[in-house]
Amino acid sequence: MGFPDNILTSDEQVVLHLHPHWIRLTGPAVAFVVLLGLTLFGVRAVPAGSFQQAAQWLIVAAGAVLLFFTSLRPWLRWVTTRYVVTTERVVVRAGILSRYGRDIPLLRLSDVSFSRSFWEGLVGSGTLSIDSGGQRGRLVLVNLPHVEEVYATLYRLAEENAARLRGPADDSGYPR
Repeated sequence: MGFPDNILTSDEQVVLHLHPHWIRLTGPAVAFVVLLGLTLFGVRAVPAGSFQQAAQWLIVAAGAVLLFFTSLRPWLRWVTTRYVVTTERVVVRAGILSRYGRDIPLLRLSDVSFSRSFWEGLVGSGTLSIDSGGQRGRLVLVNLPHVEEVYATLYRLAEENAARLRGPADDSGYPR
């Protein structure tokens, strides 16, 4: 599912369209494999008897519930979380059934910073902090892929927007 173009203004273009880093899915993937194996083992280990089929269905049902909460739900959250940088704003959309959205115009950016631990550097992710002049303040995007490139792109776009607002410069380099 792509980013909906109907929320963009007429001259706005998508520059970056990201999800949280895939590393967020390693825990749910491991949980999926382990729980699937345990469920299959449990179904096979039920001793023969009058309640064998009921016990097997109970194990399958418990396994399915655990798989949903440990694997499917985190994957759905990952798929439905989007970080979009356009030529005019930063757009965050998240949520499976209930949605969360936040837009920060590039003109309101007062500070953009990033941090990256040793392990995040190995997988190519990091944390991006965006301060805006609005009431809601700081937006922190954790496990953002290519955090340094996103940081540089945001800085460049903010400078381009500020220059566009100042208007064309004369020969001295100062705006008219």
